Amino acid sequence: MPGIYRRGGRYVVAFRDATGNQRRRTAGTMAEARALKGEISADLSRGEYREQSRITLAEYADEWIRTYAGRTSRGIRPTTLEEYRRDLEAHVLPVLGRRRLSQIEPRHVKLLASDLAKAGRLPSTVRNIMAPLRALFATAVEEGVVRTNPCTGLRLPGGTTPDRHARALTEDELARLVEEIPESWRLVVQFLAQTGLRIGEAIALRWEDVDLGARRVKVRRRLYKGVIDAPKSRYGIRDVPISSELAQALWNHRSASRHPGDTDPVFPSEAGTPLNGMNLLNRVVKPAAVRAGVPWAALHTLRHTCASMLFRGGWNAKQVQMVLGHHSPAFTLSTYVHVMPDELPEPVFRREIVGTHNAD
Repeated sequence: MPGIYRRGGRYVVAFRDATGNQRRRTAGTMAEARALKGEISADLSRGEYREQSRITLAEYADEWIRTYAGRTSRGIRPTTLEEYRRDLEAHVLPVLGRRRLSQIEPRHVKLLASDLAKAGRLPSTVRNIMAPLRALFATAVEEGVVRTNPCTGLRLPGGTTPDRHARALTEDELARLVEEIPESWRLVVQFLAQTGLRIGEAIALRWEDVDLGARRVKVRRRLYKGVIDAPKSRYGIRDVPISSELAQALWNHRSASRHPGDTDPVFPSEAGTPLNGMNLLNRVVKPAAVRAGVPWAALHTLRHTCASMLFRGGWNAKQVQMVLGHHSPAFTLSTYVHVMPDELPEPVFRREIVGTHNAD
C-alpha cells in the first residue's frame, strides 16, 4: 500500500507534514497502519496535524507541577498541589515516568490503577493518586502535546461506592463510647458527633467562631497537615446549628478554660495551641472505642454518626448536605445512603386521593 512498508516486525507509515518535511510513524499490524495513515491524512487535510512530542511523562510532570493553576476559576491550593507532586513522584512516575507522553495508552493507566488497588489501597486512595495524572493529561491535550487523554473514561477499582469500612455508631454505641472517653476529652467527642465537623475543622475553631446565643458554629477554616487553611471546598464554609445543651456545655467549657480569648482554640492543648488530631485519635478515642466494644470507630466515624442521626431525625438530604459542607445533596445521599434508616413509615394519604371501595 502506498506510504506503508514493513520494517522488521513493525509497519511504517511515511508521509509529509504541512511544512513538507518527511515524517514516519509505526504500527503493529497492517490494519493499524492503514487506520493510522487515514487518521493522519484527515488531520493534514483539516490542518489539525500535530507532530507527536518526544517529551517523557517525568519531564512534562516537572514542568506541569510548577505551572499548574487548577482547572476552575478558584485555582488550586498550594497544599493540594503539593499532594499532587507527592503522589506523582511516589506512585506514578516510578511506573510511567520514562515513557513518552504520547506513548501512554489507556491500558497503561488502567494497569497502574489496578496495581495500586491490589497493593491494598482503598478505592478513595487510588482515586486521589490518579487525580493529578488526569489533570496533567487534560493540560497536555489543551497544549497540543498529546492528542487524547488516556485517563478519559477510566473506571477505577471500587467505583464511587462508599467505603465499606465507613460505618455509623448507633445511639447505644455512641453512648458507650462517650462513657469510656476520659472526662477532660468527652466534650470534643460529643461536639464532633453532634456537628459532623471534620476533625481538622473542629480543632481549628476559635471562640470567635462560636455564637452561643444563636447556637451556631461558624466553620471558616481547617487545620490540615499543620497549616491553617480554608475549608476543604467553598461549600465547607457554613454555619452549623447546635443544641441548647451543647451550647451550655461549651459555655461552661470556655468559663473553665485557661485560654478563653476570642482567637484561642475552642479545644486547645495544654500550651493553648490547636489539638493534634492523630494524638487525640490514638491516645484517647481508639482506646475508648476498644473498651466500648466498637474498636473500628475513629474520629471520622463521628461524622458518619452525625449524618445517621440527622437522617433518623427526619432531616432531608439538602439539610444534611448544608450541615456537613458537601457540594450537593446528591453527593450526600450517595455517600451516606448506607446510614439512612431501613425502616420506612406507613404512607398516609387523604381519603379523597385514595378513594373508598366497597368489598364485593
